[in-house]
Amino acid sequence: MFSDAEVVRYLGNRLMTREDGWARLLRQVGHWQIFGFGFWVVRERTSGRHVGNVGLGFFHREVKPTLGDSPEAGWVLERTAHGQGFATEAALAAHHWLEDRLGPQRTVCMIDPENAGSIRVATKCGYAEFARATYKDLPVILFERFPAACRS
Repeated sequence: MFSDAEVVRYLGNRLMTREDGWARLLRQVGHWQIFGFGFWVVRERTSGRHVGNVGLGFFHREVKPTLGDSPEAGWVLERTAHGQGFATEAALAAHHWLEDRLGPQRTVCMIDPENAGSIRVATKCGYAEFARATYKDLPVILFERFPAACRS
C-alpha cells in the first residue's frame, strides 16, 4: 500500500521501502504494547480483502503549534478503496473505541491541504481546523476533535 505513489502522494510523497514498512509495523505494535491503542487493519466485510489502516497514536511530531498530548488520528487506504466510506466508518469506530476505554478526550489529525478526501473524512468525524503549519517542509492543516462530553 505504501509503495503506491497515489497512496503516498499526501503522506510526504515518499514511497516506503521494505525497511520502512518493518519500522512502521514495529511502531504500530509498540503503540498497542505501551498505550493500549494504535492502528487497526481495515478489511472489506464481504471479501475480507485488506483496504487500509486506521487508528490513533502518539507520534510526537515536531510541528508548531504543537499537537499537545492528544492522540493523533490517521487513516490510509489502498487506492482501490478510496471514496467508498471505509476511512470514515473505520475512523469513527476507532474514536468510539478509544472513548469507551479511555473516556472522551481531544484528538487531533494533520492533513495535507490538497488532500480533499481526508479533509472530508476529518469533517465527517467531527474535526475542525485549528491551525495551518509546516511539517517536514510541507504545508499541513491541523485539526482537532472534541467529543460532546469534553466540551463542558
